[in-house]
Amino acid sequence: MDNIFSLHRDLLNHTWKHGGYQAFKINDPKPRDIHKASVCDRLLHHAVYRILYPFFEKIFIADSYSCQIRKGTHRAINKFRKFAWKVSQNNTRTCWVLKCDIRKFFANIDHEILLGILREYVPDKNIIRLLENVIGSFYSDRFGVGLPLGNLTSQLFVNIYLNELDQFVKHKLKARYYIRYCDDFVILSENKSWLERQIPLVRNFLWKKLRLKLHPDKVFIKTLSSGMDFLGMVNFLDHRILRTKTKRKMLRNISEKHFLLREEFISDSLLNQSLHSYLGILKHCNGHKIEDEIRSRFCAGGLD
Repeated sequence: MDNIFSLHRDLLNHTWKHGGYQAFKINDPKPRDIHKASVCDRLLHHAVYRILYPFFEKIFIADSYSCQIRKGTHRAINKFRKFAWKVSQNNTRTCWVLKCDIRKFFANIDHEILLGILREYVPDKNIIRLLENVIGSFYSDRFGVGLPLGNLTSQLFVNIYLNELDQFVKHKLKARYYIRYCDDFVILSENKSWLERQIPLVRNFLWKKLRLKLHPDKVFIKTLSSGMDFLGMVNFLDHRILRTKTKRKMLRNISEKHFLLREEFISDSLLNQSLHSYLGILKHCNGHKIEDEIRSRFCAGGLD
């Protein structure tokens, strides 16, 4: 309680300063650098998020799905399927999909550009000073660039930052069938040539307005009938399946936990938590075969 009152006084007197970060790495599945703030700073992050999110949620487009209440990957891929049926006119025309990814997104967010966007919406100078403190508490390879993976505020800031792209795509490019989840985004169209013409326009906007670059190896156009890898699923018009790599990882992780259970290093409940989690994922795709395999190999104890 003393710490909470101390934080309150610092905020009231405009003397609060963001502390440092504890850095660690994860593999999910590729290596990522996570930076964890102190408990006191995380408390402030939650307070900032609670105040700012309801306002900015109103200016975001409907088809931005990352880190928002009542959104998420499952809703995004369900909307992807809905768009695909519209573009293909109920599977009577070819549906083309432009898939893009931004290179080193979190590490390349420019602080001054982000603060400039925030100033357009937040007139209170004290709030802006507070946000400058939070944003300036971290930088990646270059001073004044980068947001930490791990801050709740980063999730909001990246959506505010890329809302500029969302508005450009929807209102300047007039793309009707556009979905973005964090730095992954797709545009669906029956016209492949039109999609090809949008790539340099998007690339130029990202660099000139936001100082971001498209990933050179992750921009492509393909037909939906050939399968579109988006948000962890390979999506087709009438079904979706898990990536082969994800299936292998899933079975490997369950096998490892099953071995640890036999050797009495973990409890039944820990294994069951993993099984329920993976079976829950499979309910959102055509995963009957792998579900049957998991149940036959690892659910002899009668998991529901």
